Amino acid sequence: MTEIFETLGLYFSYPFVRYALIAGVLIALCSSLLGVTLVLKRFSFIGDGLSHVAFGALAVASVLDTAEKTFFPWLFDKIGKMPLVILITVAAAILLLRTGQNTKIKGDAAVAMISVGALAFGYLLLHLFPTSSNVSGDVCSTLFGSTSILTLTKSDVILSAALAVLVVVIFVLFYRKIFSVTFDENFSRATGTPAEVYNLMIAVITAVIIVLAMNLVGSLLISALVIFPALSAMRVFKSFRAVTICSAALSVTAAAAGILISILASTPVGSTIVAVDALAFFFFWIAGLVRGRAA
Repeated sequence: MTEIFETLGLYFSYPFVRYALIAGVLIALCSSLLGVTLVLKRFSFIGDGLSHVAFGALAVASVLDTAEKTFFPWLFDKIGKMPLVILITVAAAILLLRTGQNTKIKGDAAVAMISVGALAFGYLLLHLFPTSSNVSGDVCSTLFGSTSILTLTKSDVILSAALAVLVVVIFVLFYRKIFSVTFDENFSRATGTPAEVYNLMIAVITAVIIVLAMNLVGSLLISALVIFPALSAMRVFKSFRAVTICSAALSVTAAAAGILISILASTPVGSTIVAVDALAFFFFWIAGLVRGRAA
């Protein structure tokens, strides 16, 4: 045990490890807050669809990043790739919401159409305009996560922190409205609440979180950060507030534990965090069964 703490102390002496832990915890916190709403509204599939869109957006940004070094060498040096990826993913979230309300194209069909198309387009684009000599490796690391979370710069952490704070502030300020829209959208409309506006806000925030989480767990594993903590909390608690608080605490703990375990065991960061979330769900499921029988 002493050796473990000494090893962790050695790793935490490096700034990139501290940056990874801070960014990971903030991303997990935001994912859990929106996760409860998305699960209850049965919008979980939107997170999965947007993660595929984010992969396609990242492919576009990577190709443009390579091109601009020749034609516009100042562009990405100033703004980076993340703002462009966020912009494309947010636009896709709005398109998914609008298309899903079309009676000719149902919501699940719209998600499948846009997400699969973006995934295929991104993979094709990276092969036509490779950004490195190992295209397959780059694609695999983007889909399933990589050590890129350990290469975050201070500016990346500041951007992640700013967006995380913005998400938390929005959630706290509009908590009652989000609660109302989550449980009874028709009643919210009847009382004068613009449900479409809040649905759009939830979709946009989800898109931002998806982009932030790509460096942590990869685009194919992002949904786990949204779904597992919320479902775990629902096994034990019943009220919206209790589920939200428990989900946030569990998600932050799982993210921190996953990052620390991956550092000590040299395992993939994203897969380790998801494995911890899945293990936590198993224990919460058992706890829910025990509590139900005791009651």
